[in-house]
Amino acid sequence: MLEDLGFEVIDNLPLSLLGRLLDGPPLSHPLALGLDVRNRDFSTDALIDAIDRLAQRSELRLQVLYLDCDEDELVRRYSETRRRHPLAPADSLLPGIARERELLVPVRARADVLLDSSGLSPHDLRAEIEHWFAPPEGRTLAVTIHSFSYKRGLPRGLDLVIDCRFLRNPHWDAALRPLDGRDARVDAHVAGDPRFDGFFTSMCDFVVPLLPAYHAEGKTHLSIGFGCTGGQHRSVAVTERLAKALAKEGWQVSKRHRELERRAGTGVSSAARGQVA
Repeated sequence: MLEDLGFEVIDNLPLSLLGRLLDGPPLSHPLALGLDVRNRDFSTDALIDAIDRLAQRSELRLQVLYLDCDEDELVRRYSETRRRHPLAPADSLLPGIARERELLVPVRARADVLLDSSGLSPHDLRAEIEHWFAPPEGRTLAVTIHSFSYKRGLPRGLDLVIDCRFLRNPHWDAALRPLDGRDARVDAHVAGDPRFDGFFTSMCDFVVPLLPAYHAEGKTHLSIGFGCTGGQHRSVAVTERLAKALAKEGWQVSKRHRELERRAGTGVSSAARGQVA
């Protein structure tokens, strides 16, 4: 993701080589270094000392990004990839994760940007990276529209939340119950609610003027959430409609249907993209 933003990226660089790298030829691109406990000469004190020394160099602009994640998600990721934790003895994950957390406490405290990746899809993570590290001249406003079930709580990081539970519910129609809001029949059922047209028009009149204002203020990512009871019909249909409307206006739009993705066993979001006006 950082390479896509124009960074030269070096992962797992031994700390002993850091000085030689930065004292070499002038950098033609911003530089991103991946440093963690895998480094053969890694120590917390050495890393903190290196950060402090680099921060004193007037020709450098240093930022420390700390990627965090909750324990359950880390266990799931290691289990899916079948990778051993570098600090885990005898393939036991939890002691290794606990040891790593304790070891990196001073680094976490020293970070300029703390990014919790728990529950983030690749698209969500990319949006966060772009928010913090995209060059100002290349930044655009990306809009992500989420559908979700209130039973499972709100998705992380929403800027605007709109409740769709007042709309007519396709769940009570046996023919529509197995379908979801991407189906034309479900969409027609939801849009057939006498309250829908006024709601959707008012909602667009509210959202659309905000986008250029947020963009002008330097915001690079806006998350809008639509919730309903099950996250399958009403919120999905409204998400689909708004994504199409904003893409037609020229905004970069992505949509994520959390409950549908969960049931399908995938975290990949679908996207409808346009040019930023």
